Parts: sequence; C-alpha cells; structure tokens
Amino acid sequence: MSARLLVIQHEDDAPPAWWGDWLEAAGTELTVVHAHRGEPVPGDLSGYDGLLVLGGAMGASDDELCPWLTPTKRLIADTVRGAEKVFLGICLGHQLAAVALGGAVSRNPAGRALGLTTVALTEAGRRDPWLRQIDPAARAVQWNDDIVTTMPAHSTVLAVAPDGSIQAARFGPLAWGVQFHPEVSPDVFASWGIATAKSDQHANDTQQVEAVASQVSAAESELRATWQPVAEALASIIAATGHRAPRLTSQGAAPDWWGP
Repeated sequence: MSARLLVIQHEDDAPPAWWGDWLEAAGTELTVVHAHRGEPVPGDLSGYDGLLVLGGAMGASDDELCPWLTPTKRLIADTVRGAEKVFLGICLGHQLAAVALGGAVSRNPAGRALGLTTVALTEAGRRDPWLRQIDPAARAVQWNDDIVTTMPAHSTVLAVAPDGSIQAARFGPLAWGVQFHPEVSPDVFASWGIATAKSDQHANDTQQVEAVASQVSAAESELRATWQPVAEALASIIAATGHRAPRLTSQGAAPDWWGP
C-alpha cells in the first residue's frame, strides 16, 4: 500500500509543483486540500502518513482574512506533538508551524528575499537525517517577506540564509520546516511574477522580478538535481515511519536512532 500524504494548499498558483511529481513518482499518494477554495481542513490525519503545508502570500496570523489557517495550525500542532507522522511546512507552512508551536513570525529586517539563495546547513543540519544530504553550496528559490524570528521550544535551526535568517528547522522527531521553496519550478515562479506585475501594490518590483525569474529558469537543472533527492528522501521517511514512528521519551527527547 502506498504511503499517503495530506497536502494543504493556500493559493491556486502555489501548488505542490515539482514535489507533487517527485513524491508521487517515489510512491507517495497525495491528497490536496484547496483550503482557499473552501475545502475543509481535516481535524486529524486519520488515513494519512504525513502532512505537507505549502506556501502562500498571506501571513501566518492572517486567520481573520484566511479562516482556514486556524484549523491548519491546529492540525500542524497535533501532528508535530503526536510525533507519529511526518510533517513538512514550506515557506508559509514553515511559519504556520512556528506560530502553532509557540514561536513567532515577523517581517525580515533585511527585507524581502527574492530569487536564488544559498542554504547553509548548521551543525545540527549536517547531522539531520533528512537535510544532511544537500551540498554545502546548495541554492534554493526564495520569495518571502516574513521569517521565523523566535523558534518554538524544543526545536532546532538546521539552516540559515546569508542574512542569518532561519531557512530550515526541525520542530520535532518527524517535523521539519523550510523557509525556501524547494518545490517551485521556473514556470510556477514566473507565474508569481505575472501576478506581481498586475498588482499596483508591487508595480515597482516588476523589473526585478522579471530578472530574477530569468535566473531561476537558468538554474532549472541545478535546482532539480539538488531538490529531487531531498523530496525522494522525504518519501522514504514517510514510508518508513508509516507503521513505526519514533515516540518521544519520558524526557521529551527523540530516541537515539532517529538522530538529533
């Protein structure tokens, strides 16, 4: 039986993209909830082996404007604290996890991150059972204004950007978050640029976005080579833990076999 992954999507132009293809090719069955269209967010992960929460332009505390964020954060918190099923948050999903678990998110004082950024693993990241495989010079696609500024208790920073902002975190034995977009193809990134060009609020950014989109397109082979193995590694973790998830010890630590 295939491993099953529940995916929460927040915008039409922010789909699973490459990762949808790679995870399915690796034997993971995806069920996508288009929460922004009114599709209900499940109250638990019954019938699923993991949860993937994607990115979006809204903020992690915009529950009044985007009411599905409230049940999404509740589901994230329950999943991470249960320590029985895999969780990955991408960009907004990463920020939602931080907030749901007691951390904080705010505007990046260094300004908007846009385009290709080097992801530098910390010492913990180099030991992490999921992210340790990426190259020290690995680059990822960025498009965000907000970052996690306060990590939740019992979580670990796995990677940082050149400006020092948190780029990857481990929230629990089976729970990760990344601020960057390993799932985004050049076509999806370009669609974000088109949307930006149509927005008066960001009209001045159009020229910069177009230039960055060209850079992302030129780096397609590099991005595929870097992030497809990471997606496949996640699929392996989901499959391996579907029936044998690590449980927290009485001291709240993960068992030794599961890494730091």
